[in-house]
Amino acid sequence: MTCRIRLVGNLLIATVLALMALAFASSAAAHEVRPAYLGIEQTAANAYTVTWKQPTLGDVAIHLAPHISNGWLEQAPTDQYAAAGFLIRTWKISSPERAPLAGRTITIEGLQDTITDVYVRIRLSNGQGLDTILRPEVPQLKIALVNGDAMGGAAFLLLGVQHILTGPDHLLFVLGLLLLVRDRWMLLKTVSAFTVAHSITLAAATFGLIALPTALLNALVALSILFLAPEIVRAQRGGTSLTIRHPWVIAFAFGLLHGMGFASGLRSLGLDRSALLGALVLFNVGVEIGQLAFIAVVLALRRSFRLMAIDWPRPLAMAPTYAIGALGAAWAIQYGALLFGASA
Repeated sequence: MTCRIRLVGNLLIATVLALMALAFASSAAAHEVRPAYLGIEQTAANAYTVTWKQPTLGDVAIHLAPHISNGWLEQAPTDQYAAAGFLIRTWKISSPERAPLAGRTITIEGLQDTITDVYVRIRLSNGQGLDTILRPEVPQLKIALVNGDAMGGAAFLLLGVQHILTGPDHLLFVLGLLLLVRDRWMLLKTVSAFTVAHSITLAAATFGLIALPTALLNALVALSILFLAPEIVRAQRGGTSLTIRHPWVIAFAFGLLHGMGFASGLRSLGLDRSALLGALVLFNVGVEIGQLAFIAVVLALRRSFRLMAIDWPRPLAMAPTYAIGALGAAWAIQYGALLFGASA
């Protein structure tokens, strides 16, 4: 009875996550949490280059379209191509106006229907610029240029929190670790190993030291989730394995993959290397805050439902594990199809 009561809190969390994940999985693009990028750079006295990068998954691109109230982006782009999981468009603009961007409004059409953020970066030859993040709840902004190019640290911190909390694959993996590990010391060790591993590859991938194709990376992350499901069942039945005896080893190994997934949230921002280090630190702290908040909620629910004397049927008590396995398998098939389709 105690074991079943212990799983009830996890059941509620897994049910919410399952509904979230099924909604995201309804289309390939809905699961994407990499931010889009809109960059405007003054290249000469009256010349500007506008770059728009929006995330894609395979051949699928979510509906996003940038607009500037001066009409610059209503003309056909000068160039358009797909590269490294992004659809990229550029416009070469010639404008005789002295201040063609001051007071103008940027609007991202379709942003309100996604879970994607848009990083906006403007650089003028006089040293003025703008760095900000547009989110689905507020898909437009009035341009207010300032001297310098520093971006508020809170924006990168919030981006990190949002990146993990809107990534059901990463949350399901963490939930799997919580279901697998019962000893508090071993749980701390396991979560710490996962944190260290994904921090290492987050930094390495962000600075371009390592890279994997997006479809392959997503498929491997999905397989890591699927891998945990039978291990959880084996542990609950009293069995043993390397994963059950040393879960921190598996958490570290798969954490390396998940860190590369986290890095996709920074690589698309177009930051120079001097600004990237500070952004990386704050983004990683945000990821950890989101992860710890999720763990705290799960552990609190587990504790509260452990005190309730309810004898739940075994199929209901096993629902979190089944949800992890089913969603891991579904994502593995989805991304595997995209991977082999892209390489065919």
